[in-house]
Amino acid sequence: MTLIRQDDFIQSIADSLQYISYYHPLDFIQALNTAYQKEQSPAAKDAMAQILINSRMCAEGHRPICQDTGIVTVFLKIGMSVQWDSQLSVIDMVNEGVRQAYKNPDNVLRASILKDPAGKRINTLDNTPAVVHMEVVLGNTVEVEIAAKGGGSEAKSKFVMLNPSDSIVDWVLKTVPTMGAGWCPPGILGIGIGGTAEKAMLLAKQACMESIDIQELIARGPHNALEELRLELYDKVNALGIGAQGLGGLTTVLDIKVKDYPTHAANKPVAIIPNCAATRHTHFVLDGSGPVEFTPPRLEDWPKVTWEAGAAARRVNLDTVTREEVATWKLGETLLLSGTLLTGRDAAHKRLVDMIERGESLPENVDFTDKFIYYVGPVDPVRDEVVGPAGPTTATRMDKFTETMLAKTGLLGMIGKSERGQSAIDSIKKHQAVYLMAVGGAAYLVSKAIRQSRVVAFADLGMEAIHEFVVEDMPVTVAVDTQGVSIHQIAPRIWQGKIGKIPVVVV
Repeated sequence: MTLIRQDDFIQSIADSLQYISYYHPLDFIQALNTAYQKEQSPAAKDAMAQILINSRMCAEGHRPICQDTGIVTVFLKIGMSVQWDSQLSVIDMVNEGVRQAYKNPDNVLRASILKDPAGKRINTLDNTPAVVHMEVVLGNTVEVEIAAKGGGSEAKSKFVMLNPSDSIVDWVLKTVPTMGAGWCPPGILGIGIGGTAEKAMLLAKQACMESIDIQELIARGPHNALEELRLELYDKVNALGIGAQGLGGLTTVLDIKVKDYPTHAANKPVAIIPNCAATRHTHFVLDGSGPVEFTPPRLEDWPKVTWEAGAAARRVNLDTVTREEVATWKLGETLLLSGTLLTGRDAAHKRLVDMIERGESLPENVDFTDKFIYYVGPVDPVRDEVVGPAGPTTATRMDKFTETMLAKTGLLGMIGKSERGQSAIDSIKKHQAVYLMAVGGAAYLVSKAIRQSRVVAFADLGMEAIHEFVVEDMPVTVAVDTQGVSIHQIAPRIWQGKIGKIPVVVV
């Protein structure tokens, strides 16, 4: 009989979440570096460099890899011979560990969890509750798989109930391009096959948390049908040419992980859940000897990658930029932004648009005339930081607000991650605005360009409040120009054609 003490369990949960907030799994870093070395697309290679540099900075500084520090997902295998010494339930212990981790003053993590999701959507302020799955198994230990899953990648999850004779490969190749770049490739695709609808989704989530080993599988060859499927999908998904951050390139996925389960003769449930460039997960075992100790990886294991904007990069003064100047910016061009910009995410946009539609004035310190808005919800600062990690959020979520913002506020441009939908692109062209892309998965690196930060409106929204940032040489890429041309529509087609394994589909 193994005795698991309440404090040991709570501390292990808290320590694991702090650990994965700033340490990428080494298998991910090694796989990303391999992809970086062979990448031929300059834009994708540049994005990978920023992600690798950001990863090392976070490992050194013990600060979050991404500003979205995730929704905590836990898989527990509890041995039948385990006895608990606890005044709390297992789920309550997990949540206390989450609470302690996310409110740790030395490395504050962003609270992103909202209660009343179909109604008022009120932030719980401590990132609880976690999503917990428990299984009682033979044995005398507690096995824990824990992840902090980013909302951008989680939003791209897909499920289908195929007919038994349908091709899984065909469905995946049709589906992945519809996911866009909001899941921050390159990353991992977890695929679950079989069981029931909910079982397939759980399998896909668990698959995301497995180690990257596709190169070893390629070297030795497949031993079964699932391994054959992994190899085929790895080759064909990368042949889509989507590339890092959707900018076109050789590597879209670092691995394809597949788990299956027996299913009904009439069904073939299939789920895809992507894991982004901020892959955060770990596995540990409690055996009654005390809290788990997490051994830091060696910084020598991180590749020494450098990044420079290059001589062709254009420096932009945000405080004096004009519409005439913006019209000269070229698709794919690197800009270094300096000056003042405002921030805003989903909740702030909703309030702003509601105020505009009611004919109300915007808050006193919020003037978007000839300004840029940055789609971001930063982590709170610690120690001498101006702001915590502050990478971009998925821009497509703001598409439905774009026409009003451009038509009614004088807004000149927007900064976010991933592609824009056609409605937003049409509005950008109509108003001769521009959309700029920052690299998702490089949040700590981006934050170093922010010299000043203050909340100017909607403080009650927490991380979704409107901030005023003063930035210096913040690197971005022109992703939709004033003519409504989108790099995310053009570049993957070009690279799909260059790779040449899948016929280019002209839309």
